[in-house]
Amino acid sequence: MPIVESTREDVRRLAAIERGSASDGELLAAELLAEMMRKRGLWPTLERERAAPGFWPSTGLAAASGTLAGLLARRSRIAGAALAALAAALMADDVDNGRQLLRRVLPRRGTTNVLGWTGDPHARETIVLVAHHDAAHTGLLFHPGLVPLVNRLAPGWYAKQTTSTQTGKLLVAGPALVALASALGWRRLLRFGTVWSAVTTALLADVARSPVVPGANDNLSAVATLLTVAERLAERPPEGARVLLLSTGSEESFMEGMRGFVARHRDELDPARTRFVALECVGSPHLLLIEGEGMLRMRDHDSSLRDELQAAADETATPLWRGLRLGAGATDALPALKAGYRAACLAGCTELKVPANYHRPSDIPENLCWETIDAAATVAVSLIRRIATAEQTSAAPTAPAAR
Repeated sequence: MPIVESTREDVRRLAAIERGSASDGELLAAELLAEMMRKRGLWPTLERERAAPGFWPSTGLAAASGTLAGLLARRSRIAGAALAALAAALMADDVDNGRQLLRRVLPRRGTTNVLGWTGDPHARETIVLVAHHDAAHTGLLFHPGLVPLVNRLAPGWYAKQTTSTQTGKLLVAGPALVALASALGWRRLLRFGTVWSAVTTALLADVARSPVVPGANDNLSAVATLLTVAERLAERPPEGARVLLLSTGSEESFMEGMRGFVARHRDELDPARTRFVALECVGSPHLLLIEGEGMLRMRDHDSSLRDELQAAADETATPLWRGLRLGAGATDALPALKAGYRAACLAGCTELKVPANYHRPSDIPENLCWETIDAAATVAVSLIRRIATAEQTSAAPTAPAAR
C-alpha cells in the first residue's frame, strides 16, 4: 500500500517550519504533528521536557577548554593537564550519552515530545516506535564531499568498512592529547592537541552559526512512517499489543527528548515487556537494520529484537540491509538501550552507507525516497502484528486433556 498524498503533504508542511532543537519552531511542529495524529484517530499528548538547544554548546565548551588548557600548559603543566583531563572527561560523558553533567549547567529550554497511543491498551506487550521532529543545523562538519572522496581514493578499503567513523573519539581526542602531553611534558604532542582542540572548537562554532536544514529525511521521513503506521493499524487495530507512536524533540541535542521520555515513563513501561524501535532517515534509498551504535563506545542493539525485525521484513518480502554499525552519530534507540530496554533501529542509507542529504540544505521533501518510507512502515506493522498474534496465542486458554 503506497504512502497516501495527505502524508506527503503533512511532511511538506512540517519541513517548511524551522525546527531547531528546543526552539519555538520545534514546539509549533509538535503541535501540528499532534493535530495530524488526531486526524488519524489517535489521541496524542504533548510532553514538555528540558534540553539544551543543540549538541554543540557542551561539546564546543569542552573543546574550547582543551584549547585553553594547551595554552595554559606552557605556564603550568599541572594546571594544563588538570583542565584538559576534566574537559576530556566531560566531553566523553556527553557524547557517550552518560550523565551529561556539562549540559546540566548550560541554559535550558523547553522541548516537546508527541505521544500517540493505539492498539490494545490492556495488552502486556508494548512496542514504542520512535521518530523525531526537530531538525539539525548544517555546517562544514557535515560536508557531503568527504565520504565520496574517501570512496574514490580507497574503494576497496571503504567497501569493507562496516562501522562509520566514531566521531565521539575525534571530539575527545583534542583535550585528551593535551592532558597526556601536559602530564608527560611532550611539547610537539601538546601543540598538536591544542591545534586539534582549536579546530574542533571552530567546526562546532560553525555548526552553531549555520542554518537549520528542512530535515525531510532526518527525520520527517520517520514521522511519515509513524503517521502511515497509525493509518494502517486504524483499519484493523491489533489485539494483544499496545503501540506507542512517539516523536521526540531535541534528538539533535544528544537525544534529550528521548532521555526525558524514558525517565518520565520508566515506572509504567516494564523493560521485560517493552520494545523500542527507533526510525531514522528512512527516506534514503535503502532500508537498513542497524546492528549497533556508539560515538565513543559501540553498543549492539538487542539481538532478539533485531531478529524479530528481520522476520517481519522476510514475511513481507522487504529487502533489509544488514551488517552496519553507526559511529558517526546516535539515535533515540541509545537512551532506551542504556536504560535496560530492548531497542533497535530501522534506518536508511545510500549506496555509500550514509544517510541521504545528511544535515544538508538539500534535505527537502522532494529528495525523499518514499518507497523506503513505505517499506519501513510495512516492516513496523508486520512486527506489531507478529507480536500481537504471538501474545494472543500464548494467552489463549488451553483445552483440558481428554480422559
